[in-house]
Amino acid sequence: QVRLVESGGGSVQAGGSLRLSCVVNGYIRSGGCMSWFRQAPGEEREGVAVISRDNSRTYYAASVEGRFTISLDNAKNTVYLQMDNLKPEDTATYYCAADPWRTYCATAIQGLGPRGTWGRGIQVTVSS
Repeated sequence: QVRLVESGGGSVQAGGSLRLSCVVNGYIRSGGCMSWFRQAPGEEREGVAVISRDNSRTYYAASVEGRFTISLDNAKNTVYLQMDNLKPEDTATYYCAADPWRTYCATAIQGLGPRGTWGRGIQVTVSS
């Protein structure tokens, strides 16, 4: 059974940077996409960034485009989210997600597929 373990969260002032990591433990089918989502208190979970498992394509939410970068190291079974120029509105719990059965990663930012897997989440707090 696959398990996703996030790390790298914490507190930072506005304008600062954090890098989140997500290690994939256990067997995961090749192909599909890896994603980061976030959920602020009282809000719905939203897609932040997606990367195809072959490292060929990335997709971002408009709210983070140009500030966040998703990357994947398949040799380490790890996906990263580099977050720069953080804003207070980026405060949320961030979730890693594996969607190995998805055919089109462009749609992965809309939500996790029925056979996808969530990480447990990690808190990011940005103060003004």
